[in-house]
Amino acid sequence: MRNPARWCAASLFCFGLAIAGPSKQLTISGLKKPVEIIRDHWGVPHIYAQNPDDLFFAQGYITAQDRLFQLDLWRRIGTGKLAEVLGPKFLSRDRIARLVRYRGNWDEEWKSYSPDAKAIARAFTSGINAYIGSLHGKRPTEFQAAGFDPGLWAPEDVAARVAGLLMTGNLLAEVNRTLDVDKIGLAADDRLFPPEPHIPLVLPKGLDVADITPKIIKDYEAAIGAIHFPGEQGSNNWVVDGTMTRTGKPLLANDPHRGIELPSLRKTVHLVAPGWDVIGAGEPALPGIALGHNENIAWGFTIVGIDQQDLYVEKVNPVDASQYSYRGGWKQFEIERQAVAVKGEGSRQVELKYTIHGPVIYEDDSLHRAYALRWVGTTAGGAGYLSALNLSRTKNWKEFRGATANYRIPSENLVYADREGNIGWIAGGQAPIRKGWNGLFPVPGDTGTYEWSGFLPISENPSTYNPARHFVATANHDILPRGYKHELGYAWAPPSRYNRIVEMLTTGKKFDVDDFARMQQDTVSLPARDFAAILKDWHPAERSEAASVRATILRWDSNMALDSKAALLYEVWIDHLHDAIRPKGIASERLAPDIVLHELKTNPQRDALLQQTLEISLREIRERLGPDQTEWKWGNLHKAYFRHPLGPAKLNLPPHARPGDGYTVNATGGKNYAQTHGASYRQILDPSDWDRSVMTNVPGESGNPGDRHYGDLIAGWADGNYHPMPYSRKAVEAAAEERLMLTPAQ
Repeated sequence: MRNPARWCAASLFCFGLAIAGPSKQLTISGLKKPVEIIRDHWGVPHIYAQNPDDLFFAQGYITAQDRLFQLDLWRRIGTGKLAEVLGPKFLSRDRIARLVRYRGNWDEEWKSYSPDAKAIARAFTSGINAYIGSLHGKRPTEFQAAGFDPGLWAPEDVAARVAGLLMTGNLLAEVNRTLDVDKIGLAADDRLFPPEPHIPLVLPKGLDVADITPKIIKDYEAAIGAIHFPGEQGSNNWVVDGTMTRTGKPLLANDPHRGIELPSLRKTVHLVAPGWDVIGAGEPALPGIALGHNENIAWGFTIVGIDQQDLYVEKVNPVDASQYSYRGGWKQFEIERQAVAVKGEGSRQVELKYTIHGPVIYEDDSLHRAYALRWVGTTAGGAGYLSALNLSRTKNWKEFRGATANYRIPSENLVYADREGNIGWIAGGQAPIRKGWNGLFPVPGDTGTYEWSGFLPISENPSTYNPARHFVATANHDILPRGYKHELGYAWAPPSRYNRIVEMLTTGKKFDVDDFARMQQDTVSLPARDFAAILKDWHPAERSEAASVRATILRWDSNMALDSKAALLYEVWIDHLHDAIRPKGIASERLAPDIVLHELKTNPQRDALLQQTLEISLREIRERLGPDQTEWKWGNLHKAYFRHPLGPAKLNLPPHARPGDGYTVNATGGKNYAQTHGASYRQILDPSDWDRSVMTNVPGESGNPGDRHYGDLIAGWADGNYHPMPYSRKAVEAAAEERLMLTPAQ
């Protein structure tokens, strides 16, 4: 990895000597005043407008110019319009999207994000539509291949709820835990998937486990899955105060982990207008930014994991299927019927059902059961990340903390730093109150026993401001303070990434941007260390291949480096150990590494299990990489693939070898040894001088095949490099690649 600070400084200096790129002017209906857009050398647009309406109109326009196909898919996924262009097999997915749409008062909805959210959404979507109109019916490359046209946006489309479902996944955990308990029993499930903080596992009174089947979540899982045309969640953040930095001011690092996608999940933008001067990234289909900094403060996030969903098993009247049981009587389902356009068929009618608990995601006629989802997305303000419209304009900790009152979904560890030298953290998100029950299993809907009792006030969520230890770090781990009296949830990521971050932060050194970059790229595996400790007490036959492997791992520094043979051996071996320890046929896919190692250590057949799984592992490595052990390197097996959802190879980008795994700070996890999840976007923010901040967004800022910014950031990302994040007008001008002037039509 190059020194990112030196690279940034040199880059800005050189670009400052260069002549800025081409200028272009467009006349567009819908603007009030001219808008200037400067695109820098990394494809980031810096938008300068004279009023907020024009600012967000221009953001919508330039985002559509860069990511139109991605935007159109997002809109269709969120509003239930996939079957219109992809055919009848997407109808069930569309039904879920329509089921979970917001059905309340829209004035309350908009105001819950910010007082001007409606105007911002209107301007943003008008900008998208203006770009679509500028095409005059000509289909861009992806739409030609897909065979359909981009659709127009309504302001309400940005408040679609499907994206929030993905970030509040407790429903799946409830169903899978119940299926597992039916398979292996409560005691074994408690041992393998223990709730944190630990509580006894008890099935809810009145729940019949026979009512819970995998069919319940089939359509739901499809609705939150990736789109593929025919043909590990996690994140890190940390912030330190000025006592721990070279500048004497705070420093903040954040690398939210989601799917590694083409194009990138996030879009970077700099927004400047009266009342606005923010730079950072967000999901392309949403106005504003979700994380970044303004003139005064910086912030970032990782998922908390507040339990924001519950599945209710409703008993349907066997005589009248339009009714369900509640508190000793029968209630009518609320039913809507909608016509859904279906490619090749015209349209089909879909029936949307609701109980007092929420939308019915599945019905089992043979059991006379309906399964209803209750989740925070039904409330006003339940669209993911839109509350950042308010958060991103705060000027200090008091305002920032106050703005988190409306930060409902997803639940996020929001870390904070400001130019005055303050740091802080709050677990943002709406937390349901469950009195006398815990949300670990589906619950009977008929008794009225398992109802939410409102929501926890944000003042009761865990937080800290200027902590005595001078830093805050989160990595989706259990963030509940000792003695915390409320129940936020019981499922957290393993603590290995967090523990490694703390290990690096507590060395006593003074940190700078370069140090934080190295930390974000760190690939030391703490589970690998623990595994090596187990191997010390294992003694295979002398001069055997097993003895050689053992010696290789014991000599190893537990760094999951690209060229490491030991990392390869460990990763394939631990994967087969996991599969051998995990009970066959259970629904939950992964055991936490500490559980795997505990089960291994306490297994009376430990030595035989180690030998057997090692032999299988060596056989697999030879099959995949061949017999030449000079080719046995972790990076030769572990790669990130950049595949376009349309499928044609010509739209894909080359794969890249990756270090790390799912439990290193540089998290690179995924199935079949590929990296499918991790940090596509990274930022390191320096309040002492915002122009010293750095970032990267893989594979590039553009989603247009053939554009120079379609994949220009991959190589730097793979090498652990960053690019500047110019903020001041002087720095933006120095990094300018091209200019676009948008002028209003007369």
